[in-house]
Amino acid sequence: MLIRFLIKNLFSFKELTEFNMLPGRITRLAHHVYSDSGVDILKINAMYGANGAGKSNLIKSLTLLHDFIRTGELPIELLTQSFKFDPEARTKDIYLGVEFIKNDLPFYYGITINQGIIIEEELQISGLNKKGDIVLFRRTDSVSDNALEVEFAQEVTEDKEAGLFPLFLKNEVLKRNTPVLFHMASRKNKVFDLYKQALQWFVIDLVPIMPDYKPQGLVLQLETDSSFRLFAVSVMKSFNTGILDILIENIPIEDFFGEDDRHQTERISAELRANPEKVRPFQTDNEEILFVLINGKVVAKRLYFLHETDGGKVRFTADEESDGTRRLLDYLPAFYSAINNKRIFLIDEIERSIHPLLIKELVKKFSFDSATSGQLIFSTHESNLLDQEIFRQDEIWFAEKNKSGATEIYSLSEFKEHHTIDIRKGYLTGRYGGIPFLGNLKDLNWDQYAQAD
Repeated sequence: MLIRFLIKNLFSFKELTEFNMLPGRITRLAHHVYSDSGVDILKINAMYGANGAGKSNLIKSLTLLHDFIRTGELPIELLTQSFKFDPEARTKDIYLGVEFIKNDLPFYYGITINQGIIIEEELQISGLNKKGDIVLFRRTDSVSDNALEVEFAQEVTEDKEAGLFPLFLKNEVLKRNTPVLFHMASRKNKVFDLYKQALQWFVIDLVPIMPDYKPQGLVLQLETDSSFRLFAVSVMKSFNTGILDILIENIPIEDFFGEDDRHQTERISAELRANPEKVRPFQTDNEEILFVLINGKVVAKRLYFLHETDGGKVRFTADEESDGTRRLLDYLPAFYSAINNKRIFLIDEIERSIHPLLIKELVKKFSFDSATSGQLIFSTHESNLLDQEIFRQDEIWFAEKNKSGATEIYSLSEFKEHHTIDIRKGYLTGRYGGIPFLGNLKDLNWDQYAQAD
C-alpha cells in the first residue's frame, strides 16, 4: 500500500513535494480508510488540475521509478526532464522517495540522481515517525572522487554467504546508473527476504496505467479465471454497453491469417512448436490475440462480444466495439485486482475515451464497495466525479502552477468545506484552484488568422 511519495526537480516539480494517502480528521466514508500495520491509509485519490498543471507528472514520476527499479535501466527522463524553468536544474539533484507497506511491514525507499548518476540510494524499514528507522542498505557515490560505497544491514554482513555480496556488488556488478534494489531479485539467501519484498512492491504491487495502456493476457485471464469472467460480463451488462456475454474462440492460425500472410503463420507456428508451453501474444491496434499450441495445432485465442438485436444474436470483435467499450475492458483487470488484492493502480487520464457517466459509475462502484483491498489513484479533468458521496475531502487533490512555473499540490480538505457543499460548482468557478486561467476569450479576435479563399 502507498503511504506517501516525494519528488524534487523532476518535470514540473521544483522543490521537494509530497503526495500522500494519509486520512485527515474526517469521519465520512469510514470504509475508505484501510488500517495496515497500525497505519491508516486512504483507498482512493483523484488528482485535478488544468492542462500543464502537473497532475499527470506526479503519476509519470512514480511510473519512472517503477520502471527504473523493475528493469535496472535509467529512464532518459531522469537525465533530461529536470525542472525546466531553473537554468541550473540539470546540474542539481533529482530526488524520488516512496513510503509503502508490503506484507504488513512499512518501508521507505529513496534515490537521488544527478546527471544520470545515482549519488544516493537507501532502503529502510520505516519507523513511520514514531520510532527509529532501520537501514537495510545505503549506497553513496561521490561524483567528484569516483568513490562508490554500499553498506548493508548487520544481518547481511554477519552472514557467511550473504556477507560476500556487498563487496561483489560494489566491485563487479553495480553500475553507477543502476539501482541496488534491482539486484535483489536474484538473491537466494533468506537474509535478503525483506529486500526482495520491497522490490516486489515496485514490480508487482505498483501498477501504472498510462493513456496508451493495454492489459496483457486478458484473453487467458477471462478463459482461466471464472470469477473474473463473471465480474467482466456483469460490468459490461450493467453499464449498458449492449454486451450480453464475452466469448473466447480458438481459431486455426491458417484461418486467422489467411493465405495473404503465410509468413506470419509459419513464423509463429515454428516458435510454438519449439516451445510448446509458450503463449505467443499478437497485438493489433485494438485487440490482443494469443497463439497457443493445442493438440499439436497452433490456434489463435480471440475475444468475441455477444450482442442481441431484433434479428438475433451477433458477435463483435474488440476492433468492432467502441473506443469507450474497449477502454472499459482495459480497466477491468485493474478494478478486479484492486477489489481483491493490496495493489496500487495509478491511472493517468482515467476518463479518456469513456463517457463521463460511465466512468463515474465505475469509480462510484469502487468507492461504495466496503470489501476492496487495493488503492486507486488517478488524474482527471472530469468534474462530474467531484461528488462528496463518492470521495472524502482528503481524497481529492489539486495541482496548480505557482508564479515560478512549479507544480504545487494540495488537498480539498485544506479548505474545510462542509460535506453538503457542491464542490463541483466550487471547482468550476475556481474556488479551489486547479483550473485553467482562460483570460478574456471574448476579446480574442481570431478572425484575423483566417485565410481568404
